[in-house]
Amino acid sequence: MIKHKFTYLKFFGLVLLSGMVFTSCEREISDQAVPATFPNTAEVYTDNPVGLTDEFFESFDPATGANTEAFGTDDEVSYLGSSSIRLDIPAPNDPDGGFIGGIFKDRGEGRDLSGYDALTFWIKASRTAAFDQIGFGADFEEGKFTTARFNIPLSTDWRKITIPIPEPSKLTQEKGLFLFSTGTNSTDGVGFTVWIDEIRYENLGTIGQKQSSIFNGNNVNQDAFVDVPIQIEEFSVSANLASGENVTVQASPQYFDFSSSNPDVATVSETGLVSVISTGEATISATLGNTATQGTLNLNVEGGFNFAPVPTRPAENVVSIFSDAYLNIPVSRYNSFFEPFQTTLGGVQQVGSQSIISYTNLNFVGIVFNDVIFPAEAVQPVNATGLTHLHIDVNVQEPVQASDRLLLQLTNYGATETVGSFLINGSDLLEDEWVGFDIPLSDFSGLTDRNRIGLLLFNSESGPANPTISNIFLDNIYFYTE
Repeated sequence: MIKHKFTYLKFFGLVLLSGMVFTSCEREISDQAVPATFPNTAEVYTDNPVGLTDEFFESFDPATGANTEAFGTDDEVSYLGSSSIRLDIPAPNDPDGGFIGGIFKDRGEGRDLSGYDALTFWIKASRTAAFDQIGFGADFEEGKFTTARFNIPLSTDWRKITIPIPEPSKLTQEKGLFLFSTGTNSTDGVGFTVWIDEIRYENLGTIGQKQSSIFNGNNVNQDAFVDVPIQIEEFSVSANLASGENVTVQASPQYFDFSSSNPDVATVSETGLVSVISTGEATISATLGNTATQGTLNLNVEGGFNFAPVPTRPAENVVSIFSDAYLNIPVSRYNSFFEPFQTTLGGVQQVGSQSIISYTNLNFVGIVFNDVIFPAEAVQPVNATGLTHLHIDVNVQEPVQASDRLLLQLTNYGATETVGSFLINGSDLLEDEWVGFDIPLSDFSGLTDRNRIGLLLFNSESGPANPTISNIFLDNIYFYTE
């Protein structure tokens, strides 16, 4: 027998990485402040939800494609006892939604999980597949310590899955007890069923020394600019399990403690946002607990930001995608997050009273202004039949080689989808200088239609998984009539 219990809330992202939680406190008669204590209940779901909201599954918003009909409990299949969670993973074209995702949330003020070192559960599927992500910490409020493990292998037999807690001492009042999201990426769009049982927190005592990293463990050297903030990225924690398996989780920046070698030049917040204050050099590093984290951000600050030239074309001749000089059309996203192969990070970044687009770790990325994947985010495409050119300003933030490349692609979503390409060679680009390009739309080879242009893609790869340019600024992206 399958039972459905859920509510749904607005979906703000599959992995919510930051926020603030404020811990309440009590006062003793002596007026000495002491921290409040919270229950340390380990169980989340056994035969029934334990200490959760009455409608214990809170789904991501259906408007984003989440399928609320795909969740239930099953009284005929279980690892132990008499019941399990059942997820009927939908196909991408399912009218009720193409993926399932949501959270289990503590019904009280939260739990003290600081005495545990892992979230564990048992899982099996109707076929071999991979579960996109499972974790904890998201609570649809402030989600300070979100953690997720990705691409979990599934089989038709029950398997115990362990998700290490990056730093247990931080989890003294946690509401977000279970987080999951998956579709059919691993099955080529074919739906299947997953059962999950015996969800609980444990103190295994067998988790090996954790290795944590920022920027994927790399020491990143970056030119920076006064008053231009930089977000530290790619937080992960790896641990060795008793089985010998090495497990890596993506972790919230708020598990980490950050420091700056020169606070007069740059400081860093608890969310990993670096504020650049003055000229000079500074190294940003992090620790997890008492252990140094691999990777640093090494900054060289020489002065203020050098903005691209201000466009002077008449506004009536321009359809602007991104520029402070014009009124921009509605845009769905400035970083399309094409999975699973995209590595590009970043997007729109505020610089004083102006804004630019900053991409790091670039391989390819798209600006979407007609979203055909998430229709709820869709905006009107550009009818460029009466327009003649695309303008863009590019500033490469690294040494440029003649062999480097930046391929621009425009996609028209008409009756027949067409894609046009234009290649910018490394010899046409400069390090740390703005270069403006005015490209005739007729030079986009393959773009046979221009009536519904909805995607501008940037691709720096010279071959699969071989990017040539990693860090760029973009500005003043607009179509115009000459």
